[in-house]
Amino acid sequence: MSAQMPSRDGGAAPVPPAAPWWVVCLCAEWCNVCRGIRPAFDALAADWPRLRFAWVDVEDEEDLVGELDIETFPTLLIGNAAEVRFFGPVQPQAAVLSRMLAGLTGDDGAGLDDADALALLQRIIASRA
Repeated sequence: MSAQMPSRDGGAAPVPPAAPWWVVCLCAEWCNVCRGIRPAFDALAADWPRLRFAWVDVEDEEDLVGELDIETFPTLLIGNAAEVRFFGPVQPQAAVLSRMLAGLTGDDGAGLDDADALALLQRIIASRA
């Protein structure tokens, strides 16, 4: 059952669903650490079905990544179409990633002021639609 809110004419209008959270791993095929974390990343996707997960090889999808320079692998980008909650390198451990997700996707988190990261996330979301 979808939520309802009053419309201008007094009737009930559906409340738009919240933008889904995305967890994007920015990696490169040549990176041993990235290849090693891929199974844990895929397992997290199964453990967190309400989130969208995307694996982006920065060399294979160079046009998507654009001019943004990813210096350390793996780099995670977590947010939704309206805000970024995290953008940076992470320890390649499933337990660390899971704790991050629990803390960053809650209602009380604060967004980052990073227009380039948000633009990248929006391009990734559009490419996966």
